[in-house]
Amino acid sequence: MNALFLKKVDGTVGSLLSRLWPRPAQTGFPPFPVSRLLLIRPGGIGDAVLLVPVIGRLREVFPAARIEVLAERRNGGVFALCPGIDRVLCYDRPRELGTALRGRYDVVIDSEQWHRLSAIVARMIRSQVKIGYGTNERKRLFTHPVDYSHDNYELNSFFALLKPLEIERPATVSCPFLTIPEADQKSADSMLGVFLDKPFIVLFPGASIPERCWGVDKFHQLALRLIDEEFSVVVVGGPEDAAAGGAIVAGTRALNLAGKTSLLETAGVLSRAQLLVSGDSGVLHIGVGLGTPTVSLFGPGIANKWAPCGEQHVVINHELSCSPCTRFGTTPACPIGAKCLQDISVDEVFVAAQKSLSLEQGKVVSDAV
Repeated sequence: MNALFLKKVDGTVGSLLSRLWPRPAQTGFPPFPVSRLLLIRPGGIGDAVLLVPVIGRLREVFPAARIEVLAERRNGGVFALCPGIDRVLCYDRPRELGTALRGRYDVVIDSEQWHRLSAIVARMIRSQVKIGYGTNERKRLFTHPVDYSHDNYELNSFFALLKPLEIERPATVSCPFLTIPEADQKSADSMLGVFLDKPFIVLFPGASIPERCWGVDKFHQLALRLIDEEFSVVVVGGPEDAAAGGAIVAGTRALNLAGKTSLLETAGVLSRAQLLVSGDSGVLHIGVGLGTPTVSLFGPGIANKWAPCGEQHVVINHELSCSPCTRFGTTPACPIGAKCLQDISVDEVFVAAQKSLSLEQGKVVSDAV
């Protein structure tokens, strides 16, 4: 189902239903054993990736519980990288949505940050405890609404959803926290061929909206610079990125896998990479979840919320006065051509990549000693 259409429906029908739907009966917690949980995660790939450590924490606390996820077709594949999940349903498949609505759970957690339709679904599902962000009228649909802030790293915001369950965020989140199925890793290794025998850098040129695109020509220039310095380069992406990938590797010995790998195979490629260079994207977060060092390019997106944390992740952000401009998944059309992102030079990214590679090489030497 078209995401833009869903947002429009949410702003009208969702808003009205959120105001009219009866509030759920309030309940304390925990007055009962938790044997079945449902997490709702609409939206893109990045949100789904950063929810995985939360699911892992729930599995630690409730080892015998059945944990299910209600996602979308566009992000549901991510949860195959989380072995702690018992079943994934997609709410944009009517039969699977019906399965969730007919189910009975002890706890339903809606991880959507703003839109109301998922909160309405959470309200409709039979459960004693309903947890979600109280960012608008959706708050009245939960037994336990939770505060939300754009200034917090999204992973921390997701962990805040566990506070009503009296579960604290762990002191550290270990990486990798994603697990690639063996068959998909083998398939990715086969596609890499001779590149598997040498260190390589992955470039991801894709973006969900034009304002987040750094540009094919810039990625091509970056590939040339990296190859001149004897680095191997692999481009990844979906079918929509295939032409861009071809243009980026044109005239080089780089490998273009854009449009040739599944989501899980792409993860397999990233797991073998020495570095990932990407804009603010779901692929960036998959790389982070696999423990792959990254160089990320930020402009319209909120760096405080989405930028990877840790010394192995280099974030380039010019922080113009008009950025970030994205709020709750919506980015307005930019009247100045996404200057915040386009002003990032190839040289800046190349130097950042060198810095990251140097840090990683130093870490490897240190670990060896």
